[in-house]
Amino acid sequence: MGGIEQARKTAEALAHSAGFGNEHSSEAVAGALPQGRNSPQRAPLGLYAEQLSGSAFTEPRAHNRRSWLYRIRPSAAHPPFVRIDNGAVRTAPFTESVPDPNRLRWDPLPDPAPGTDFLAGLWTLGGNGDATQRTGMAVHLYHANTAMTDRVFSDSDGELLIVPERGGLLLRTELGLLRAEPGHIALIPRGVRFRVDLLDDSARGYVCENYGQPFTLPDLGPIGANGLANARDFLAPVAAYEDAERPVQVINKFCGNLWSATYDHSPLDVVAWHGNHTPYVYDLHRFNVIGSISYDHPDPSIFTVLTSPSDTPGLAGVDFVVFAPRWLVGEDTFRPPYFHRNVMSEYMGLIEGAYDAKTAGRGGFVPGGGSLHNMMSAHGPDRETFDRASAAELKPQKIDDGLAFMFETRWPVTATGQAATADHLQRGYDDVWQGLERNFRP
Repeated sequence: MGGIEQARKTAEALAHSAGFGNEHSSEAVAGALPQGRNSPQRAPLGLYAEQLSGSAFTEPRAHNRRSWLYRIRPSAAHPPFVRIDNGAVRTAPFTESVPDPNRLRWDPLPDPAPGTDFLAGLWTLGGNGDATQRTGMAVHLYHANTAMTDRVFSDSDGELLIVPERGGLLLRTELGLLRAEPGHIALIPRGVRFRVDLLDDSARGYVCENYGQPFTLPDLGPIGANGLANARDFLAPVAAYEDAERPVQVINKFCGNLWSATYDHSPLDVVAWHGNHTPYVYDLHRFNVIGSISYDHPDPSIFTVLTSPSDTPGLAGVDFVVFAPRWLVGEDTFRPPYFHRNVMSEYMGLIEGAYDAKTAGRGGFVPGGGSLHNMMSAHGPDRETFDRASAAELKPQKIDDGLAFMFETRWPVTATGQAATADHLQRGYDDVWQGLERNFRP
C-alpha cells in the first residue's frame, strides 16, 4: 500500500478526545497510565515518566500548561545537537529589512521541488517581536509533496498554528495523531515533537508561529456563555506510540536556528499521557458566527477563534480570526468590511473560494495567497467591491463561497528579504483602490 493511501487509511480511523483546555488523559496500552500519582517509583510497564511544561511551574492554575508523558525512552537520551542550514525559515527579530507601511499582497508559493517535505517547504514571510524574549509572532507559508520520513520536528521558539489550504495532513505527534484537512486548523504546542505525512499528492498552507503566551479561546463578554469557537469542537489526540529502532533525524528550532541530532529510535514513543499541553485540530466550519441583525458591519474581532493575550488586557500578541460562511442582513448598511486604518497589523490569507471585500481571479486575492496591511495603513474594499456593494439590493445574503482568515498582531510585521523581493509578490497592489472617484456633492 502506498504512503498516501496508508496515511489516508490511518487518518480515517483516528479517535480523539474533545475539549479545548481540558485535562485530557489517554493510554495506548491498558495500564500504562499511573493512577493516583504522576511519578511513581517505577512507572507502569517499564515506561519512563516525564513532564513537558508549556508554562512556568508557578503560573496561575488557569494559565498553567503541562502534560505528563509515559514513554519508552526518556527524552534526555539523545546525542548532541548540531547546527544545520535554516533553509527559508527566519525568526524574529527581523532585521534584514525595515518595516514597510505599504500594502503588500502575494500570490501563492510556487510548486516545490520534488522531494520537499513540510519542514523543507517552510518559507517565512515576516513577523515581529523577539523569539528569545518570547514575544511576537511569525508568518510562514509551507508547500510540500512528500512525507517527513524518519524526520521529526519540534519548535522551542513558539507554538505552531497550521492552516492547510491545499492537501490534507496527517500529524504524528508525541501525544498521538491528528488529521488536518483544508478548512481545519491544527495547533502544535511549543516543544511538542511531530512529523507530517501527506494525505494528498501535494500540500500547501499557512503557519502562524506564536512566540508569546499560548493561544486560548477569547473571553465572550456581553456575548454570554456561548458562541464563536466552542471548546468541545477542538479535538485532542489519543495516545499512539512508535516503537522503532532505526535512525531518526530530530530537528529542533531553537532561538531562530535549526539544530539536528540523529537518534537511534523514534522519539514519538509516548505510550500514555495526561495533561493540558496538547495538540488540537479544529474544523473552522464549526465556528458559530455572531454578527449584526440590525445595521452596520461589526468589527472583525467578533470573528476571533483563538487569541494570544499580552500584558495589556484586550490587546493580543496575535489573534486568529476566521471569516466563515454567514448571513448578511444589515439594513441601510455597506455590508463588506468598511474602509479603515487599524492600530493592529493584519496578515490575511484565503483557504477557499473568494473573500467578499477583495476581487479574486488573476492578480487578485486567491487561495494560497495573502495580503499584509501593517498598522495604520489605509485599506478596505477594492473599487469593484465598493461599486457592487453600494448598489446592491439589501436583501438577506448568504456568504457561503469562501473561507478566509487573518493573523492580527499588536506590532508591525516586518517582511523578510525573501518575501520583499519574491517573484510572487504582486506589483501594483495599490491599483485595486484606483478609480474610487470623488462622489461629494455639496
